[in-house]
Amino acid sequence: MLEDKVKINQSWLDRLQSEFNQPYFQKLNQFVQDQYNDSVVYPDKELIYEAFNQTHFKDVKVVIIGQDPYHGENQAHGLSFSVKNNNKLPPSLKNIYKELSCDLEVTVPKTGNLTPWAKQGVLLLNATLTVSAKSPGSHQKKGWEIFTDRIIELISNEKENIVFILWGKYAQNKGVIINELKHLTIKSPHPSPFSARRGFFGSQPFSKTNEYLLNKNIKPIDWTL
Repeated sequence: MLEDKVKINQSWLDRLQSEFNQPYFQKLNQFVQDQYNDSVVYPDKELIYEAFNQTHFKDVKVVIIGQDPYHGENQAHGLSFSVKNNNKLPPSLKNIYKELSCDLEVTVPKTGNLTPWAKQGVLLLNATLTVSAKSPGSHQKKGWEIFTDRIIELISNEKENIVFILWGKYAQNKGVIINELKHLTIKSPHPSPFSARRGFFGSQPFSKTNEYLLNKNIKPIDWTL
């Protein structure tokens, strides 16, 4: 089983063990195993659950939902919107950084590695956790979306005062299961070059997140990288 071979932090494993036994996940697991055996798949197998290893359940303060991993060589490492060190910044991440710089008046980061955010409690969650090389969306509708819906549901049900950042229609549709009486959702167009100027720029997600956390007596995120 894939979950037996990939290290998953115990705080998540305790809550997801029953999910791994579900028929849909068994089928998903076989599909993913076959893909890794037969073709090039990203991220590396040991990084599929990196978002959960970097951000333990008890530490989650913020959730940023992406769609699927980057499909280019040496980019994806298990965190939504993030790329490994020494990689060119993808267009959407460039726009995220532009908004970050304007929102908080900080220097635009040079690295695309968002691990420092994850270590502070920002769960960088892709809806689909794997993808075939050079084939965006290739592992969609195989079961990952059911699994990551369960993640969102767990967080929404078991925690309070979480900030969910939903960029674009896809993330917003996925976020309909969030209890907005208990949590804050920040919604805007996607940071993609195709939509960023339709309302992503100027949406101030980073300052709004920290204002909410401070109001709830929760330590804010240091967004600088």
